[in-house]
Amino acid sequence: MYIFEFKVTSGGTVDEALAQIEEKGYAKPFETNPDEKREIVKVGVVFDTAARNVKEWKVAE
Repeated sequence: MYIFEFKVTSGGTVDEALAQIEEKGYAKPFETNPDEKREIVKVGVVFDTAARNVKEWKVAE
């Protein structure tokens, strides 16, 4: 299971994106069933609006 949070260069960083995933509990619905052995990967992505491309991304450790 991949959970992404996207930001734009004027609106945040990858660390802020990853923090938002935690603060808002986006992964909680997928962590509650102990019978399901889903690996959850949290990814923060920042888009550069000028270059119209991904500027930076980071996977939570």
